[in-house]
Parts: sequence; structure tokens; C-alpha cells
Amino acid sequence: MPRFHCPVPLSADAELELPAAAARHVQVLRHQPGDAITLFNGEGGQWSATILRMGRSDVAVQVVAFEDIEREPARRVHLAMGMPANERMDWLVEKAAELGVASLQPLHTAHSVLRLSGDRATKKQGHWQSVAVAACEQCGGNRVPTVAPVADLGAWLRGSESVAPLRCVLSLAEGSRPLSEVLDGQPAGTPVLFLSGPEGGLSAQEDALARTAGFVPVTLGLRILRAETAALAALVQALA
Repeated sequence: MPRFHCPVPLSADAELELPAAAARHVQVLRHQPGDAITLFNGEGGQWSATILRMGRSDVAVQVVAFEDIEREPARRVHLAMGMPANERMDWLVEKAAELGVASLQPLHTAHSVLRLSGDRATKKQGHWQSVAVAACEQCGGNRVPTVAPVADLGAWLRGSESVAPLRCVLSLAEGSRPLSEVLDGQPAGTPVLFLSGPEGGLSAQEDALARTAGFVPVTLGLRILRAETAALAALVQALA
């Protein structure tokens, strides 16, 4: 059944107009009055609904019933990454949302090609949040990961301790431990935060700064992975 993100309070038998983004999506798919759809607002579970009216730019629906369905991973995994360039960041956000990431933190790092500030940064954040929403509509996730505002690595590190009890930096430096070994040493379901670099990785200074801030250096193996591949590989291992 078609699914639409509707970030407003929902209740059984309520009649409401869909938010603009959801209404446009319904119209693009050429739905008609009487069609059954599924709504989710990101607070958990989902709602069955029926389309009542299709206007030129608005769509009215009747919410039918709540469905207590969750498809979230047992472990909350957060990703902080130096932003890869071009469309790779879009792809990373989409795939991470499909896999069940809890949140995403775009970062400026020493090797970052993509540099954002002001309105451009705000627009990109909104775009990536929309990408995450669309991914959840497609994959069945009922909780949309938050895409945080773009931040500089140094400033972000100072407040990262509150994100998760286990914080790991993907590192090629000597002394890095296999990620599987680090995860096996934690209680089941322990939330984890991964810090990953952009193309070219984190600089040696940034890697050292992350370790000083309490990040455990981990490795994914002998191969050097692309920035977006490394982040997703870590996410998959943590969610396994």
C-alpha cells in the first residue's frame, strides 16, 4: 500500500488535509478519492487512511485506524561523516535511511570538497531530510532519521559525547581494532556513533583529535573503501 510521511498529529476517524509535500506526492501518483493509503508521522507505528477529496493543490483524507508496526533496528546507530561530493551524499543519506540509521550529521573536515554555509547549507540540510523521508516511505520505516545542520568537525566533537555511549572513528591508523571485535565487547543493543571521513579520509590531526575526544579507532578490513561505502559498511555491521 502507498505510504506517505505526514508529520502532524494523527488519530482514528480524523479528517485532515495532507501537508503540501505529501499532497504533491499523492497527486503525482494519480491517486483518486476512495483509494486506501498508509500514513506515518515519525512518532512510531502507522495509520491506515482513505482519500476523501483531490483538489488542485490539496488532498483531504480520513484517518481510519492505528497500526502498531515498528521496523526499527534493535540498536540505534548514528552516522557523522565528512560530506562526500556530488550526488554521493544524497546516495549515502538514502541508503542509510533505508538500513535504519537513527541520525545523520554532515561535517566539514580538512579533506572535504563540499563546503556549505548560510542559506546553501540550510537548503542542503532540508534536501537531505527530504531524501531520508522518501527512503522511509519506500522501505517501510516509521521513524525518520534526523539530518542535523552541517557542522565543523572540531566544534561538533566537543558535544558528541551525548550522542551514544559507544563512539567509533573509522581509521586506517596503526592500532585500530576490527569493528566486529569492538561491537562484540558491548552489551547487545548498545547505541553507537560512527565518525567517518570524506574522500581522502580524516586527516591525521583529525583522527588524533577524535581519539582524544573518546572515539575508539576501528577498521573495516584491509581494503580502502570509498567514503560512502565505508559509512554504510559500518552501519550494516552494527545493525547485524
